Order: sequence, then C-alpha cells, then structure tokens
Amino acid sequence: MYALLIADDPDNSAIFAAILQRAGLAVTATKDTVQALQNWPDRPADIILIDLPHHDQAELVRRVRAETIVPLILVTKTFDETLHCDLLKQGADLVLAPPISGKLLVAQIGVLLRRSSGVPSFSLPSLSSAQITLNPETRTVEVIGKAPQRLTHLEFRLLYTLMMNPGRIIPTDTIVERVWGYTGQGDRDLIRGLISRLRSKIEVDPREPQYILTHSGLGYSFKVD
Repeated sequence: MYALLIADDPDNSAIFAAILQRAGLAVTATKDTVQALQNWPDRPADIILIDLPHHDQAELVRRVRAETIVPLILVTKTFDETLHCDLLKQGADLVLAPPISGKLLVAQIGVLLRRSSGVPSFSLPSLSSAQITLNPETRTVEVIGKAPQRLTHLEFRLLYTLMMNPGRIIPTDTIVERVWGYTGQGDRDLIRGLISRLRSKIEVDPREPQYILTHSGLGYSFKVD
C-alpha cells in the first residue's frame, strides 16, 4: 500500500513521510496537487495526506474528490471548528491542526485504511442492461459494438449505482453518498464532471445520451431496456 503526500514545506513533508512510513505505507511526495491528480489514473494511492495550509482547503477537497474516494487527510494552519466541520462534510476524512501527535496519527491512518477496504469489487455481481455489461472484477464496461473500457473507481461506483436502480431517478445528494461515501449537499459540478467522463466511455454520442439520462433539478437515471 502507498500514500500520496502533498506538502509545500520540506520539513513538514519529511515529518509526515516518516509518519506514513511508520504506518506501513510507501510514500510518494510532491508539492503539485494538479500534477498529482492528473497522474492519478496511472498511479492511484491508498490514502492522501495534504499539508498545504495556505491554500483553499475546500478547493483541495473538491479536486481530490473529483478523482478518487480514498481516505483524505488535510492539515490546516490552526484549529477552526467551523472550517473543520465544513471540510468533513465536503469529503475530507480527517482534518488536523498543530500540534499533531505522530503516534495518534499512525493509529488514525490505520483506522482509515481498514474502513476504506469496504466490499471488494470482485465480490459484486456483474450487471447487464440495455446493451451494456459492467464487470466489477475487472472494473470494465462493455457496450455492444465497442471494446471494453476500463473505469476509474468513481466511474465504476457511479455506473454501478445507476444500473442497480434502472429507470429510477437518483438524486444528486444520494449519488454523492453512494459514490463518494459521505453525506451533505451534493456538489453538482463534481457530479456533472463524473457523468461527462462516464458518458464519453459508454455513449455513442455523449451530447445525446441514450443510457445515462439527466433529470433537471432532480438527478440522474439509467435507461431501462
């Protein structure tokens, strides 16, 4: 297992790398959030720790959750109860402020990794509907007439959620809960981006979708046969 560490202070980066290694993780460290997330499909991590206290914390959460649902730890400048609560609602799993206990953080990382293991995708049944077959074991989707396409974890969870409820409109907040794993008001831009990427893989013409339908102001549905 390995961790992605994003930090702009060399000293703090070294400290957090040591803590993550003590938790049994290999560590890749960087200062560049954008580049790290662009490379995510090629090298996904099991957990992310971000120590960029002078950046927009909410924006950092949004960027990460647009790509992945793995445990996310954020480090802030100081303890701010309102900010911490907001970041947790938006999708962070743990928010830290100095002073930080290395021993406690190692234990917290262990808990996050255990909980994130969830149900392995290979234990889920394959789904077939319309002209689409979704294979959880290989995390691929096959549309008749097209080669199988590899899905990201988020794309897979979204399509699985929709195909498990054929013809039913799934509200945006429910999609956030089912796909990203947290509750609260859904980020519609986040969902639209994920819907767009998924449509590009399964629709003949993503501008005129046949399978994933938008219901303005309500949510999304998967068209039944």
